[in-house]
Amino acid sequence: MTNIIPQKLKKGDKVMIVAPARGLKLIGQDVRKIALDRLNSLGLEVVFAPNTTDENWDYMGSTSVEKRVADIHYAFKDKSVKAIFTVIGGFNSNQMLKYLDYDLIKQNPKIFCGFSDITAISNAIKEKTGLVTYYGPHFSTLGMKLGCDYTFEHMIKMLLDDGIDDIEPAPIWSDDLWFLDQDKRDFEANEGYWIINEGNAEGIIEGGNLCTYNLLLGTPFRHHFTEDTILFIEDTEATPLQDFDRDLQALIHQEDFKHVKAIVIGRFQKGSKVTKEGLEFVIHTKEELKDMPVIANVDFGHTSPILTIPLGGKATIKNGKLHIAG
Repeated sequence: MTNIIPQKLKKGDKVMIVAPARGLKLIGQDVRKIALDRLNSLGLEVVFAPNTTDENWDYMGSTSVEKRVADIHYAFKDKSVKAIFTVIGGFNSNQMLKYLDYDLIKQNPKIFCGFSDITAISNAIKEKTGLVTYYGPHFSTLGMKLGCDYTFEHMIKMLLDDGIDDIEPAPIWSDDLWFLDQDKRDFEANEGYWIINEGNAEGIIEGGNLCTYNLLLGTPFRHHFTEDTILFIEDTEATPLQDFDRDLQALIHQEDFKHVKAIVIGRFQKGSKVTKEGLEFVIHTKEELKDMPVIANVDFGHTSPILTIPLGGKATIKNGKLHIAG
């Protein structure tokens, strides 16, 4: 199946916010306003899907599967909508996969952007339709008052400009609970990428949040790695080194892993307690990875800021530098 790259956004375009996982009720009014202002500054009109409300959320922080599916269909069917952003991540996006109308989505290709638990939907859409999806900021992510410049800049490159990004590490990063006090942030200097294994590679981007991606193993919703795959993976503070190790091993055991030519790993949260030395140990104990370029501490995942990565797009690793296009 040939990949479909959705049209880039332009001034005057409409973007719709959907909640495939947790909903808008979780997002403070200050965060909403900043996110709206940020998108409006690009000349974009922001609207919300019908079931993306402050009411009727269950103990998982979500509305029903039926309503969440209906909103995805509503957003793709509306031809005036040119991009879809998710509110935030969560835990249950994979509930929706068998109910989505992939023919409808394929007939109405457009930007679909989110990360974390949204990995399940992004990869299912990509597998069933060939549509390139984007592992990038949620609507809520754009409500970060400070420390969002890098995130916003790279989102613009991927979704509004030419979709080509020669990536440099962000100068600073944070793993604080930024939404608790938008004016009191804890930033650190970025030490740059961890080059675990040196080497060059070029290929098609696959991946997302590792523990969510692995929920797709053995299902019809995962795209099997094709020749020259570059695997982009990250995980949350709930994933210590031991869990990351076995989740990565589960992927290595897949027959199609032989097509993976390089791995790019997003920055680990402090709560995971994953160190460079620990990650090097994990990578170097796996025979399948010994001749494969592996770069870590890259700006995507659950710290901030983050890149916008085209799943199904192309990546090049050369002399420790990253280039993506999609």
